[in-house]
Amino acid sequence: MSYTVTATPEGRWWHVEVPAIGRVTQARNTKEIPIMAADLVEIMTGETNPDLDIHYQVPESVRNHLAAATAARQAEATARTQAAQELRAAAKELRAAHLSLADVGAVLGVSHQRAAQLVA
Repeated sequence: MSYTVTATPEGRWWHVEVPAIGRVTQARNTKEIPIMAADLVEIMTGETNPDLDIHYQVPESVRNHLAAATAARQAEATARTQAAQELRAAAKELRAAHLSLADVGAVLGVSHQRAAQLVA
């Protein structure tokens, strides 16, 4: 059986709740959460090595920061993809103008080996 575990920071401790068994425990840090939750499940049900699905409950302001970070990472990935496409297009255009791979690399700021990869 899989057990949902809700971990909420409370001061220097984590409040660890396993709703399926209606019990709580505490942990000193995030590494200890699965250990304490598994121990609690074993004590209450006898089940060893339970499958745990841990959810961290943090303040809404923290969730907002995490959402903004995720959006920024996605934008970064999109920008990197677009930059790579533009770099390949520039390399192909320079190569089509009969520049050597060494010259293409020099113009683009990459090695001639990388220039060869870009035009391939």
